[in-house]
Amino acid sequence: MGARMGFVVVVELTQRPTRRTKAVGKIVEVLGDNMGTGMAVDMALRTHEIPYVWPPAVEKQVAGLKEQVPEEAKQGRVDLRSLPLVTIDGEDARDFDDAVYCEKKRGGGWRLWVAIADVSYYVRPGTPLDGEARSRGTSVYFPSQVVPMLPEVLSNGLCSLNPQVDRLCMVCEMTISAKGRLTGFKFYEAVMSSHARLTYTKVWHMLQGDQDLREQYAPLVKHIEELHNLYKVLDGAREERGGISFESEEAKFIFNAERRIERIEQTQRNDAHKLIEECMILANISAARFVEKAEEPALFRIHDKPSTEAITAFRSVLAELGLELPGGNKPEPRDYAELLTSIADRPDAEMLQTMLLRSMKQAIYDPENRGHFGLALQSYAHFTSPIRRYPDLSLHRAIKYLLAKEQGHKGNSTETGGWHYSMDEMLQLGAHCSMTERRADEATRDVSDWLKCDFMLDQVGNVFKA
Repeated sequence: MGARMGFVVVVELTQRPTRRTKAVGKIVEVLGDNMGTGMAVDMALRTHEIPYVWPPAVEKQVAGLKEQVPEEAKQGRVDLRSLPLVTIDGEDARDFDDAVYCEKKRGGGWRLWVAIADVSYYVRPGTPLDGEARSRGTSVYFPSQVVPMLPEVLSNGLCSLNPQVDRLCMVCEMTISAKGRLTGFKFYEAVMSSHARLTYTKVWHMLQGDQDLREQYAPLVKHIEELHNLYKVLDGAREERGGISFESEEAKFIFNAERRIERIEQTQRNDAHKLIEECMILANISAARFVEKAEEPALFRIHDKPSTEAITAFRSVLAELGLELPGGNKPEPRDYAELLTSIADRPDAEMLQTMLLRSMKQAIYDPENRGHFGLALQSYAHFTSPIRRYPDLSLHRAIKYLLAKEQGHKGNSTETGGWHYSMDEMLQLGAHCSMTERRADEATRDVSDWLKCDFMLDQVGNVFKA
C-alpha cells in the first residue's frame, strides 16, 4: 500500500495481544504523512467511527432529485412567498434551516413566524437516505470542513432556504405578549421564498445604525428592528424565569490557501446571534408543547438537574475563591444565573463558567419529558434544524402526523412525510441521537485541540502573558 515509517495508517486487528505476544494487524488504508488539517479530520472520523462516505443506494436516490421544488409539492400548502421572511446566519453558513419574520400586534405584543426547512418531505422513513441520515445523526462541523447529515444536493440545495427561490417549509406561527410570554402558536406546512440572506454581522451593523446597510435592505429594516425589540423582551423573560445565559467565546480558525492555520480569532456573540437564538427557543418550546399535549411519542431535549456530588465539588472550588452558589441543597437555574452575573467582570470569569458547565449534566434526547434545567423550561424539544439534526427531522414527522390526524387522516404515514413513531422506537432513537451528538462533539474537539497545538509549534520556548 506504499506505507513508510512515519505514515499514519488505518489497521485492522487480525490477532489480539496476549501476555506473551503483541497485537498483529494488517494495514487497510494509508492516510499519509502530511499532518495538516485534512489529516486531523481524517483521523477523527476514523477514531470516532463517524460515517462519511455516501452508500451507493443513497447516491442513486438523490440522483433523481431536481434542483427546483416540484410544482405538485407546493399544492395544498399555505403560500408565504410574499411574507418577507429572511435567514440570518454566519458568513460561512451554506445550509439555511430557518427563516424569521416578526411584526408588532395592534393590541400590543408580537406575531412571530419561524419557517423551518421541510426536510421530512424529501427524506422519508425506510429509504436509504433516511437510514444514512439516522446513522449519522447530526452534521459534524470541523473547523475546515463539514461532514453533513444529508447529501449537499439537499443540505445546501433543495432543503436550504436560499434567497429568492421557492422552498417547502414547516412553519411555527406564534403570538407573544408585551411581557414576552408565549400566548399562542400554530403549525402548518407552507411554501416560502426567502427575501434576503442576511448575516449576524450585517444585522448587528444595521441595528447599530449603519446607513449603507439600512438603505440596501430598506424594506426589511423595520422588521429587523421589531425582531430586536422582541428579543429584548424575551431576554428579560428568560432572566425572570431564571434561565442560564452562557457567554462563551469560541475560537475561529482562519486558513491560508494551503489549508494551514494563518491565525486564530475569538468569535464574539452579538444581539443578532441572540435574537435568532430566542426565536428558535420559542419555536422549540411550541413544538414540545404541541406533541406533549397530543401525547405523541417524540424526542424531548432533556437537561437534568446537576447531581449532589457535582454541586458539592463545584461549591468547594468556589469557596476557595471566596464565592458561593446560592440555593441550598437544591440550587435552581436562577441560582446559577445569579452566580454568573456576579462573576461576569472577574478576570477568571471564563474559567469559572467552564467549571460551572462541567458541574452540570449533559443534555440528551429522550421521549420521557423531564424538562430542561439550563433554560428553566418544563418542556423543550429540537425542531429548528432538521437539515443537520435527526431529532428535529423526527419531530417534524410527528407534527405532520398530528396535523393530518386533526383533519381526520387515518394511518401512520402522511402524503407529505408525516410519520407516527412508537414509544419503543423513540426510546431507541433518543439513545442513538444522544450518542451521535457526543461522538460529533468529541471528534470536533479532538481536531480543534490538534490544530491549536499545531499552530503553537512555532512558539515553543516563547513566554506569553496569561
